[in-house]
Amino acid sequence: MKVLHDRDTQLAMHLYRVFAKSFKSVNEHVVNGSKIEGFNPTSFAVMEVLFYKGRQPIQQIGAQLLLQSGNVTYVVDKLVAKGYVRRRPCPEDRRVIYAELTTTGEQLMQKLYPIHERHIQHALGGLNEEEKQQLISLLAKMGKHAELAQLIVRQ
Repeated sequence: MKVLHDRDTQLAMHLYRVFAKSFKSVNEHVVNGSKIEGFNPTSFAVMEVLFYKGRQPIQQIGAQLLLQSGNVTYVVDKLVAKGYVRRRPCPEDRRVIYAELTTTGEQLMQKLYPIHERHIQHALGGLNEEEKQQLISLLAKMGKHAELAQLIVRQ
């Protein structure tokens, strides 16, 4: 049974489907590229956060990647075992443990990150510079509205 909606709802539903399908396509392209050197997408994402942002509390890595802390701990354990990441306790707060790249991890990411960037550039190559800027602005606006809407729903 087809449900009839007003024009704005129909447009929102169409936008959501196009957005989801587009994200899936781009993400699959990038994820397949991150499988280089034997990384799974989550391990590579953790390495990327540490490479791009430097030392991070393990709990914050999970929040940035939308992962549960147990999953991040597991991934960090594997990366520590491979010698790519080390843990450092926070001197001010014993509850906080930082993760950071080792020299080996840093050198590996120096080699792999340009490849990763090319995968992303290729996946988003269907847009020109102006279109990318517009899309960044629109997606940021959409995301902020969705965050506010979520806060309102929680109240």
